[in-house]
Amino acid sequence: MYTSNGNYEAFARAKKPKRTDDLSAVYLVGTGLASLSAAAFLIRDGQVPGNKITLLEELPLPGGSLDGIDKNHYGFVIRGGREMESHFECLWDLYRSIPSLEVEDASVLDEFYWLNKEDPNSSECRLINNRGEQSKTDGQFLLTDKALKEIIDLCMTKEDNLQDKRIDEVFSEDFFESNFWKYWCTMFAFENWASAMEMRRYLMRFIHHIGGLADFSALKFTKYNQYESLVLPLVDYLTKQGVTIQYNTKVENIIVNCNNGQKVAERLELLVDGKEQEIELSTNDLVFVTNGSITESSTYGNQTTPAPIPSKDDLGGSWDLWRKLAAQSDEFGHPEKFCENLPSESWFVSATITTLDDKIAPYIEKISHRDPYSGRVVTGGIVYSEDSNWRQSYTLNRQPHFKKQPKDELVVWFYALCSNKEGNFVKKPIVDCTGEEIAKEWLYHIGVPINEIDDLAKNSVNVVPTYMPFITSYFMPRANGDRPLVVPNGSKNLAFIGNFAETQRDTVFTTEYSVRTAMEAVYTLLDIDRGVPEVFASAFDIRMLLNAVYYLTDKKTLPEIKVPWLMRRFEKYELKKLEGTFAEELLKENHLL
Repeated sequence: MYTSNGNYEAFARAKKPKRTDDLSAVYLVGTGLASLSAAAFLIRDGQVPGNKITLLEELPLPGGSLDGIDKNHYGFVIRGGREMESHFECLWDLYRSIPSLEVEDASVLDEFYWLNKEDPNSSECRLINNRGEQSKTDGQFLLTDKALKEIIDLCMTKEDNLQDKRIDEVFSEDFFESNFWKYWCTMFAFENWASAMEMRRYLMRFIHHIGGLADFSALKFTKYNQYESLVLPLVDYLTKQGVTIQYNTKVENIIVNCNNGQKVAERLELLVDGKEQEIELSTNDLVFVTNGSITESSTYGNQTTPAPIPSKDDLGGSWDLWRKLAAQSDEFGHPEKFCENLPSESWFVSATITTLDDKIAPYIEKISHRDPYSGRVVTGGIVYSEDSNWRQSYTLNRQPHFKKQPKDELVVWFYALCSNKEGNFVKKPIVDCTGEEIAKEWLYHIGVPINEIDDLAKNSVNVVPTYMPFITSYFMPRANGDRPLVVPNGSKNLAFIGNFAETQRDTVFTTEYSVRTAMEAVYTLLDIDRGVPEVFASAFDIRMLLNAVYYLTDKKTLPEIKVPWLMRRFEKYELKKLEGTFAEELLKENHLL
């Protein structure tokens, strides 16, 4: 497997790999985006017949963490959503080949591209306080010279020197008090205790989007929830190719022979509809494992009941399988780093708020400056309440968010980064709150009059709280080897895919990471002679770096600012030397002169 860039290989088709004809069967554990993508790459690029591919799913429906459902007796539920951008190279490489279910004779990529061209994303309000008022500093990063230097220092640090380090070990209060951190942590769900290694990857990966961090102009979203817009077209494609998706099937263990420097998966131990089964494997069978899950063991509440907190002793199927694999080889990672001892001050609860009438819409419109019923972009992304004890945020994507959603209803996604503190209006931690109580706290912060909150929370919304014990597991501080390589050293027929597998430079909690690991796994095990698109190299582009400096310093020019890596000001005579040079041209193009 190798990486490539440019369109030379992006438009090329690989020859049929030699190994394809020798394959007996392919098994993929889970039906999240990583597994679905791997199956599609096996068919498109590996030319593996679909009837040789089986996906094994513990639940009765596909999609993993990319969800969106009208849940029986609950209502509409979205546990979360993934932001996307232009440079998700592997994701778009996949979806250019997946037919749209919405638009005739178009791919999912075509549909997505046209939608976001006609209705580009942006936010008119990112920060609110004082019960629905837009922050006077919204749009500014407010980074001090010290905080700027800390960002540069982190980017210049080798990953090897950041093993097991937390973000709050590399940043001071200057950084955490900035608007930059408010935008950053609410957009990406980072906590102060999160991995400094992952923080560095994010900074390097998305340097080209620093200018769009405050207004979300860098982001793109699907028309509907991601289950209907991304999962269902992919499932439809695979099914038509003859792929088997076997539901209610739990993979209890995968027995791997780890001798003589090689690793060969030899047996699958399954629980199918509650009955034990085994599948014997050879090197002519391939196994792809999605190890770990951020939505494992999710529980649901309703208007009058909080979402139950699961037992810490019950890790669920995906984590249990990874632990059994890790016991067979140290190269299979260390799941305990991600699924145990998550800090109490974390995000555990999100909520889906469905408005049942038009009484709350004016408060939403006042903040977003857009008609939420227009069918176009509404908030454009997260709106964060700066003075919320819960550190709460909410977002409305294009409405309707579900195809079957009534036109007079709005679906709002709500989450809180702090689960162990009392709310400002509801004097309870969010983990102890019913749907109605969560609605009250939200209505309070968006400016609904106090005397109307109880009635609206009771009669004008349906709220489904969701407790996700592992939702921030991706960001737990980690060291090299804690995540297994996509294809472990010496592996003949076993690969790890998804956000708990290790690939270089890319960032977790993204659709791109799932698809990238799937592509790398398929291309490696089948030895496909086509490059996997490299991670967009914005951190190596001087234009992107200069543009980032302009926005990080709140649009100051060189004579006004201290350049962080030099920590001194440019004097006029120094700028004079740049006149008539390419350097001057670059600085002017990026507004620094």
